[in-house]
Amino acid sequence: MTPDPIVIVIGGGFAGLSAATALAERGVRVLVLEARPSLGGRATAFTDPATGERVDNGQHVLVGAYHETFAFLQRLGTDRDVCLQPDLSIDVIDRSGRCSRLACPPLPSPLHLIAGVMRWDAIDWRDRVAIAGMRRAMSGGRREPSDERNRVETVRQWLVRHGQTSRLIELLWEPLAVAALNQSIDEAAGAEFGGVVTRMFTRDRRDCALGLPRKALDELYVHPARRYVEEAGGEVRAGAPARIKCGAPAPSEPNERVEGRPVVYVRDEVLQARAVICATAWYSLSSVFLDRPAPLANVLDAADATQASPIVTVNLWFDRPVTEGMFVGLPGRAMQWVFDKRELFGEASSHLSLVSSGAVALVGRENQEIVDLALGELRQALPAARDAVVRRAVVVREKRATFSVAPGQPPRPSTRTAVPGLFLAGDWIDTGLPATIESAVVSGHAAAAAALDFLRAG
Repeated sequence: MTPDPIVIVIGGGFAGLSAATALAERGVRVLVLEARPSLGGRATAFTDPATGERVDNGQHVLVGAYHETFAFLQRLGTDRDVCLQPDLSIDVIDRSGRCSRLACPPLPSPLHLIAGVMRWDAIDWRDRVAIAGMRRAMSGGRREPSDERNRVETVRQWLVRHGQTSRLIELLWEPLAVAALNQSIDEAAGAEFGGVVTRMFTRDRRDCALGLPRKALDELYVHPARRYVEEAGGEVRAGAPARIKCGAPAPSEPNERVEGRPVVYVRDEVLQARAVICATAWYSLSSVFLDRPAPLANVLDAADATQASPIVTVNLWFDRPVTEGMFVGLPGRAMQWVFDKRELFGEASSHLSLVSSGAVALVGRENQEIVDLALGELRQALPAARDAVVRRAVVVREKRATFSVAPGQPPRPSTRTAVPGLFLAGDWIDTGLPATIESAVVSGHAAAAAALDFLRAG
């Protein structure tokens, strides 16, 4: 029989599994509880019945600046299963069909981006001059004054304030912003994108490089994380919906109450540990608590009021190669990015993932309508796709893929809570990052560190 856990982690996505493995690495016995039948949360995979391939539930791109994520994957021994560019290089096809490549040379950051833009043949001298206006934003993390403007301005307004031209916004900044924030640049907060720019372009030049996993997400981190926890003496349960009650009766002392401590219920089973990390998505946080504890009222109210933003991914299998690179930007279109997995998996023909971030206008449409739109935009942009035969098409929707980063959204909570022994993790925790894999892992590692501090103090 598995000994009682020291820490219970509720949620088996990036946040929960990074927290659990970080604790296991320090010798802490962990129990991971996931309500769904399988682990992975909003970043997992499924088997396509027609092709037999493992397909991610949305194309997830990793960035060189994901330092905590790569540390997590290194812990699992899968960091080399990410194909990361040596330097940022993307093919861009504008709305007229003109193809160009933005390639950053091996120079110190942020000079590498400036030099790459200066050599980019898709823009003119006015755009090249404008990139100098971003030097302040890429100056190593200096925060601008937190005035009313910074609280209400959108990404577009932020970019214009930094002197960016409409051409540079359309071809460079908008695709990056929409991919990072999963929201239109006319809705998302400029301050959020400012943080992204600082992290990607001010430290190491590889921080802005893009990467794709060579494996499905469950093979990249879910299964290895489960093995890691179990080999360290912990336990992982899927299909185990957990509920928390703060100050609930202890099972061995039915007439006493644990002062403020959280107790976990899984159906009729009562579980206790010295600490609990709740790593669920913001939209399900309230449903985890049986008693809606007063110390968490503000956090739960904020979670309930936080809006979501969807992502739609269209997977297309062709009978031949239709692209030359793994990363193709399609600015000004419904499907903003194309990712070709052919080189990753050693395939002879193209398996493309076309992604529409902030896909409010698409998420409610019929599958065939979405496929037709994606295929039409792809064939308009890529001549090689016009005669290629589509062998298979699969649409993946994540209606609540990320939380909204529009100005005026509720505040994001910290890892530590007012309930002793209870900690929060998840991409929506106040990590200083938008809703990314890195934000989830940063929160998971922070929750593990906070739980360790609590255990030492107790």
